[in-house]
Amino acid sequence: MKRGLLLIDRGSREIEVSKELETICEEIKAKGDYVFTDFCFLEVVPPYIEEVITKCLKEDIDSLTIVPYFLYPGKKVKNAVTDVMKFQKDTKVKFVVTKQMSMHKTLVDIVENRISTTLKENQITLPKKDVDVMIIGHGSKDPNAQMSLNYIVNELKDFYRNVSRCWLEIEQPDIVEGIKKCENDNPEVLIIVFYFLHEGAHVKTDINNDLVPALKNSNLKKTYITKHLGTDEKMIDLIIERAKEVEDAN
Repeated sequence: MKRGLLLIDRGSREIEVSKELETICEEIKAKGDYVFTDFCFLEVVPPYIEEVITKCLKEDIDSLTIVPYFLYPGKKVKNAVTDVMKFQKDTKVKFVVTKQMSMHKTLVDIVENRISTTLKENQITLPKKDVDVMIIGHGSKDPNAQMSLNYIVNELKDFYRNVSRCWLEIEQPDIVEGIKKCENDNPEVLIIVFYFLHEGAHVKTDINNDLVPALKNSNLKKTYITKHLGTDEKMIDLIIERAKEVEDAN
């Protein structure tokens, strides 16, 4: 069977996001068994779903694997799936849709790698049991989003002194409250994880608008920030694993 793979991302005006998605698609095609790989955006900027689906269906494929490229379940994922499945009735190409990127051990491994790399880059030799971690997520009205980030926190708790989480927007605690909580725990070293897929506006600007003054007004002495999740090879493997789950079932 000849398959294509399409990533559906939320969308961003930041050129870094498109570049990351291009890299991810190239790496999936190199590692997976696909005639082609491509991406589109749900909103904000083109290429939008309709344009790219039309392009995909001109390819010589029997099946199209659609990957909602989101860290949390919720309205955006549902909208992405609804929008793309509208095109199923007009083609003989079979659409299969994967789960979003949440509640998976690979994400824990990526976050762990981000923390370890940041400690090493800053020559921090403290045992992990003496290190505190705060994870910043986006925030969502969907209760399952909180569950998804809590999964990461709970999986890491046995390895670090304290692991907490806060949200950029929508949910509580926000970043200011998150920093206050960390301050109360009196950490020797605090690693702050940007739990975001891309280097979009949230990572480049929005988080720092809240985080920089919050840190400045705190008594925290040693704080270090990790890179976002990005194009980590483990993320490529997770996308392929999610794809194989639905492909093998169909």
